[in-house]
Amino acid sequence: MTRRARGPVSRTDYDARVAALRQQLAGLPAQAPVRLRKPTSNLFRPRDAAAGLLDATRFDGVLEVDAAGRTADVLGMTSYEHLLQATLPKGVMPLVVPQLKTITLGGAVTGLGIESTSFRNGCPHESVLEMDVLTGDGRVVTAAPGGEHEALFHGFPNSYGTLGYALRLRIELEPVLPFVHLRHLPFPDATSCAEAIGRICTDGRHDGDTVDFLDGTWFSPTECYLTLGTFARTAPYRSGYTGQQIYYRSIQRRREDWLTTHDYLWRWDTDWFWCSRAFGAQHPVGRRLWPRRWRRSDVYWRLVALERRFGVKRRLDRRGDPTEQEEVVQDVEVPVDRLAEFLEFLHARTGIQPVWLCPLRQRDPQATWDLYPLDPATTYVNVGFWSTVQLPAGRTDGWHNRAIERKVAELGGRKSLYSMAFYPPEEFWATYGGPAYDVLKKTYDPAGRLLDLYAKTVQRR
Repeated sequence: MTRRARGPVSRTDYDARVAALRQQLAGLPAQAPVRLRKPTSNLFRPRDAAAGLLDATRFDGVLEVDAAGRTADVLGMTSYEHLLQATLPKGVMPLVVPQLKTITLGGAVTGLGIESTSFRNGCPHESVLEMDVLTGDGRVVTAAPGGEHEALFHGFPNSYGTLGYALRLRIELEPVLPFVHLRHLPFPDATSCAEAIGRICTDGRHDGDTVDFLDGTWFSPTECYLTLGTFARTAPYRSGYTGQQIYYRSIQRRREDWLTTHDYLWRWDTDWFWCSRAFGAQHPVGRRLWPRRWRRSDVYWRLVALERRFGVKRRLDRRGDPTEQEEVVQDVEVPVDRLAEFLEFLHARTGIQPVWLCPLRQRDPQATWDLYPLDPATTYVNVGFWSTVQLPAGRTDGWHNRAIERKVAELGGRKSLYSMAFYPPEEFWATYGGPAYDVLKKTYDPAGRLLDLYAKTVQRR
């Protein structure tokens, strides 16, 4: 079931919402950490209950889509599902559309979204032209390159709401065509797959055809695929993966496919990549009984939240296997020439499969993003893996995750903080912008109304 967007938002209405939010922040207890109240979340970090909840749900809407100028003014809590409802009918889309429908624009910018256009467009924050930010000290400032708050503009990505919240963002758009033609290229190992990623990212083409989208799926040490997508005006047929057919299984069975652009952009949402199998939604019988409107990532996320609260499945699983399990839910970036080494390590350590691969290059080689710097000359591959892994006897939670953090650092990579992190303080601040972050924190949240980055992403509050 599609969640329909609210109607267009006027500038006058936006200004009124900003004033009301500032007043709400001023009325919260000064000693209570502030956190946004959100109807959905895509974070896998457990969070303590917070007394200082700031209700920003009214910041879901689109001020303007300028298809000719290829820009949009969007409120920060607008989901990409709602944003695409405003842009696709006008023949344009954001430069990067993260894979899950309820990810918000502000969340993707402050928390580093990624998808299959990232090999040419970078991350969502790289297409932001300016943004209004409600800072921890209650101001609303406009951050843009070359402006008074340029430091906040470049330090906002990977700050996870610890410097402030994006209320409005003006972003770049790009034109689309009605269909996407997919080619699923098989590879016998990760090394040959990585070599192909490097070539395609450099050339932007494969076998003479333009590549508009690029991601991959690693199923095992001997089975890996790259999926190349190219915009098309027409299609000989249209596949659909919101019913009985499952998208990631089609990668193994077909060498080419055709989807509408809308369905391509949400190809992963129906089954939360492959994670819906944990709920029985991929079993042939269970899938027929599972209402189509409930085949969405936010529905599965609510089930995860209920499981974390009541632990029914966990108790049932322990009857058959009392071994302790550790959640290993990560997205990391490693240089493409170290991809095979990382996948070999991950498989030997955890046995998790499948694994998602998403190539990434920084869009502007001159830009500096203080809290998540990447080498502009390097092609990275985002490796996404989400599962539970058996803990050896005597080991405690974090044993696998900490090993992954160390391996990523050894390979010259980076790790996203949307999931659980286990860094000691010194290593964390050396990795995630220590001195630059400290200056920003003192400038925009001097009283510490918002948790700092370490407290929020590692101490799990």
